[in-house]
Amino acid sequence: MEGMVGIVDYKAGNIRSVERALAALGCQYIIADKPTDLEKASKLIFPGVGDAQYAMEQLKLSGFDAFLREKVAQQVPVLGICLGSQIIFDFSEEGDTPCLGLIPGTIRHFSSIKENFPLKVPHMGWNNLQYRDGVGDSGLFAGIREEHSYYFVHSYVIQPEDESVILATADYGITVPAAVKKGSLVAVQFHPEKSGVPGLQLLRNFVFGGAEGGVSC
Repeated sequence: MEGMVGIVDYKAGNIRSVERALAALGCQYIIADKPTDLEKASKLIFPGVGDAQYAMEQLKLSGFDAFLREKVAQQVPVLGICLGSQIIFDFSEEGDTPCLGLIPGTIRHFSSIKENFPLKVPHMGWNNLQYRDGVGDSGLFAGIREEHSYYFVHSYVIQPEDESVILATADYGITVPAAVKKGSLVAVQFHPEKSGVPGLQLLRNFVFGGAEGGVSC
């Protein structure tokens, strides 16, 4: 499975849209609901939609909780998407849920962060990003200009203990951490697989490493 990307199927993920995006990129991938089937995957994509408590229950039932902790410890590249960008942290206010603890921090509802939050929740629709210094030069955002917009759907917000893990933010009534990185683990709050050309470029960067073979957009 050298060069194969594994998609973690724990019954709480937006699997088909991710699958279609990887197929469009000509990427070799495997979808599996058992950790043993992804043991030799070179990279992992950890998608997710819905409820944090349910997702963690499914991860524990399948054994993917221990599997993801092990792979991150081994520095296997992992990309979390949407809910998969949240439950990599310590704790979510959604259902008072202990999460994977791969990055220190909590997940809080918009209204918990800002009383009388003035905008509609969930945050649903297109929003552009602001890069942290140097982020657009290489890595996940290589070849992607800052002004592009991405598709968001979420009611809870990443709140890392160490803000240096934040790669990019979005503005939605508050500053929303939209992409984070720690070691081999990267995660995005938005849906790159539903975000057109820049989203596909981001996935290409993760799968193939940088903008080589892709296009600047």
